[in-house]
Amino acid sequence: MASKRGKQTVRDMFLSMAVISAVAGGVYIFVPHDDKANPVKAVDYRVELLTARRAAPYPVAAPAGLSKDWKPTSVSYERQSGNGWHLGFLDPDGKYVAVEQSTSPAKKYVSEVSQDAKNTGRTQRVAGETWQHWKGPKYDALVRHDDGATTVVTGSASTQRLAEMAAALKTS
Repeated sequence: MASKRGKQTVRDMFLSMAVISAVAGGVYIFVPHDDKANPVKAVDYRVELLTARRAAPYPVAAPAGLSKDWKPTSVSYERQSGNGWHLGFLDPDGKYVAVEQSTSPAKKYVSEVSQDAKNTGRTQRVAGETWQHWKGPKYDALVRHDDGATTVVTGSASTQRLAEMAAALKTS
């Protein structure tokens, strides 16, 4: 009798597994999913930008006129951290680009936000402004010092995309 009950238990276990597998397969087939969808959600940074522009002791920069292919992904303003302004984007190629501004000591700040990039000694003219070119193991950066703050455009994007962002920056 014990062996008959053992066979029934094994059979019930296999039937249960078959039912569970069929349900899971059905859910997978019939529930829409897009493996190519980008899980990063765009953020609306307008309120934070207005707040930062009122609070910061320097003209806060944000892009104007970029194509809709640029996706804003992060924003912050931290008064206690050197009046730090951060605005992060994914460029049209899916690479990261950030606008960083602060009144913190420039050399340390630029190294920090650019993931240890170093000044190459080269400059680049972008939209009539001179930017220092920094190169790093992870991020490159364009750096400008003026109006009591350091502005950094940094990220994993190409130098051309960094320059495109720098050219789009407006302070009002």
